[in-house]
Amino acid sequence: MTVVTRIIGGFAGSLRLDVPRYGTRPTSDRVREAIFSALEARDAVAGSRVLDLYAGSGALGLEAASRGAVQVTLVDRVFGVGRIARANADKVRAAAARDAQPEIVVSSQPVQSFLGGALGPWDLVFLDPPYELGGAELAHNLEALVPRLSADAVVVLERSARDPAPEWPAALELERRKDYGDTAIYWLRPA
Repeated sequence: MTVVTRIIGGFAGSLRLDVPRYGTRPTSDRVREAIFSALEARDAVAGSRVLDLYAGSGALGLEAASRGAVQVTLVDRVFGVGRIARANADKVRAAAARDAQPEIVVSSQPVQSFLGGALGPWDLVFLDPPYELGGAELAHNLEALVPRLSADAVVVLERSARDPAPEWPAALELERRKDYGDTAIYWLRPA
């Protein structure tokens, strides 16, 4: 049986998205709703350029597209995930008005490789790596991300609430941490 999740709000609200059977851990609807409520309260979604790293099905980036992001890039290297993310992106584009089609790009490569050649800048970045991803690799991802952020960018990092706080480069600062059961969401911004 294929697991599905839904876009919560915006023009594609209630649209079903397919989720890969293996290799991903989808962000729960409750956590996504909390993230997007906070982002919309600070007017950080509409008109933004979004990067979704370790995207899986693309639910976070595609939720942003549904809520008015103009450009979304989904990045995940897990085998077969790119195909599912592309199909989900097609569904979201099909739900958009003809004159308001978000640009959605899917990249099937390792995050560090993508960041090594990416230009940016991005206004909103989601990082939802596997919980078992090592702290050193996450720190390298964040270090490579920093020069590709806009001056007022928001970085939303999801980790296990049981793990110690990750380390991030001095060029990023913690705004806040919010726990939702086993999930910890870290809100970072350029220092």
